[in-house]
Amino acid sequence: MNNKTSTLLYSAAGLIALFLLLVAGNFLASRVAVRADLTDGRLFTLSEGTKKILGKLDGPVKVRLYISQGDNAMPVQLKSFAQRVDDLLREFKAASGGNIIIEKYNPKPDSDEEDAAQLDGIEPQTLTTGEQFYMGLTVSRLDRKEAIAGINPQRERLLEYDLIRAVARVANTERPVIGLMSAVPVMGAPMNMMSRQPTEPWVLAGELKRDFEVKNIPISAETIDPAIKTLLLIHPRDISERTEYALDQFVLRGGKLIAFVDPHMYFDQQPNPMMPMAQGQPGQSTLPRLFKAWGVNMELGKALADVTYASGSGQRLTPTILTLNRTAMNRDDVATSQIETVLLAFSGAFDIKPAAGLAVSELMRSSPNNMFVDGIVASLSGDTAMKGFVPTNKSLPLAARLTGKFKTAFPEGVPEGMPRRDDGKDAKKAPEPAQLKEGAAENSVVIVADADMLADGAAVEIQNIFGQRVVVPSNGNLAFAQGLVEQAAAGDDLSTLRTRTSIFRPLTVVREMETNAQKQYFGKIKSMEDDLQQTTEKMQKLQRPSGDAKSAQILTPEQQAELDNFKKRVLSTRKELKELRKDLRQDAEALQFWTKVANIVVVPVLVALFGIGMAIARQRRATARPKAAEAAPAATGA
Repeated sequence: MNNKTSTLLYSAAGLIALFLLLVAGNFLASRVAVRADLTDGRLFTLSEGTKKILGKLDGPVKVRLYISQGDNAMPVQLKSFAQRVDDLLREFKAASGGNIIIEKYNPKPDSDEEDAAQLDGIEPQTLTTGEQFYMGLTVSRLDRKEAIAGINPQRERLLEYDLIRAVARVANTERPVIGLMSAVPVMGAPMNMMSRQPTEPWVLAGELKRDFEVKNIPISAETIDPAIKTLLLIHPRDISERTEYALDQFVLRGGKLIAFVDPHMYFDQQPNPMMPMAQGQPGQSTLPRLFKAWGVNMELGKALADVTYASGSGQRLTPTILTLNRTAMNRDDVATSQIETVLLAFSGAFDIKPAAGLAVSELMRSSPNNMFVDGIVASLSGDTAMKGFVPTNKSLPLAARLTGKFKTAFPEGVPEGMPRRDDGKDAKKAPEPAQLKEGAAENSVVIVADADMLADGAAVEIQNIFGQRVVVPSNGNLAFAQGLVEQAAAGDDLSTLRTRTSIFRPLTVVREMETNAQKQYFGKIKSMEDDLQQTTEKMQKLQRPSGDAKSAQILTPEQQAELDNFKKRVLSTRKELKELRKDLRQDAEALQFWTKVANIVVVPVLVALFGIGMAIARQRRATARPKAAEAAPAATGA
């Protein structure tokens, strides 16, 4: 056997050995699941709350996934989204220990799968071409079923939340019990003192009753039923220390509190006892003892004016009625991540320096172009409302979530005057529980600086169509409140769920750029307004009669000349103010225009130029290689 033959044999044996090693290694690797999520935002990693809910399942939960399949079933971007839905469900199955059972169906037109989808409540979605496709699912266990009729890419950030919420609902055999406490008739009233007519329940009350068992708790309650784990508090006007103590103990025992307070509630007009026939005054509400203990402050009697989020335009511009958009929302919190608009009417704002052991997470915040105004001028609009506007240049939280270990706001003990039931006089009554000084575990409380937003007048439009009462949401107000309640009622696991990072990330800095561009104008406008007011006062003082009535209309030539100068200065200042406000509008519009140009034109052009440059560089390198190869033999021969 020559050297060449032996070399071939050794090479063949080496290849066979390498192949066997690869097969064995692949087999062993398949037996050990090693997973790593290296994506930005951890797209394929489940939240801890989701893992806990899935780990607690004590029986099988069936997921029937309906997705149209085929080359022309749906656009490419929707196919990739459908694959992400499938991937997430497989993560659910792995985390549940096999208790999540996934069944996949392809509902082709006129097929049994399409009939099954429609029976399960899955609705077809329509493309711009008119073609229809299915992408939905149902989650069921025994006789309980939850359907997500259409899975939308716009809710991708909430995809994990929507799925685990459906799983939690079918796994829970009882409807959650929530309490509702309010000084205004959210649940309706048998008789309105002003109209002498029954008061209809708010739309919010009906929406809550559809998903929960709602118990009405009087605003004067001194204890809260232990069966209630979630409490929605709306406008606690004139709340007593006894009721605040009950809320304090409710939070310390682990209850979830969602409080909507209001320093200027338009939909709660209170009569003036000194002038019974005069127009009512907006009610005010806060939680003085609890807020102080938590490190929260909210000024009463004042409304927040915000130019960036002001509603209306021109002379109807009302800076105290805020139309918040996506830039004002916390996109990483489930409660606000998908809310597009929220309307706040004469809201307040919080100044939060959380107490020891507590952390704050803002859900909604104002822009830096804000200032507080007195309640008596809160309803002004147009130039009148903008007169004297000086921004604080500091964003303020409008809604926030406090988390951590809460301590009692009543360290001195039970407030005086509270009844005690431990005297043994009435054996039928249970003894008063001992006061809790600190929560046994971490808890969360949500506070919102506006209660008007939940009233029908701010949240919905009620129409009468062919004799039917149709309720149309005007904004995301009720969705925000319902999301908070649902999140809290589901327990700690679901309430701590984070939103997922979306594949598509919208631009959200344009409004901030507009805000920064506006700041330079406010100082000039304020200075010119002050100068105009001073000039007007001097002119009026000069025209005011002095002495007897006969000389009232007689001015010396010097006075007349000064008066004419004042009039010219007033006209000139008003013209400059008009031009300044015009420049402000033009700068904002120009900023929007050039931002669109940069995104639509400049960026693609830069990418194209970069590609052309890379192609030219490669061509030059390819041309240089043959020349270098030709030069090498010549150099060797030399």
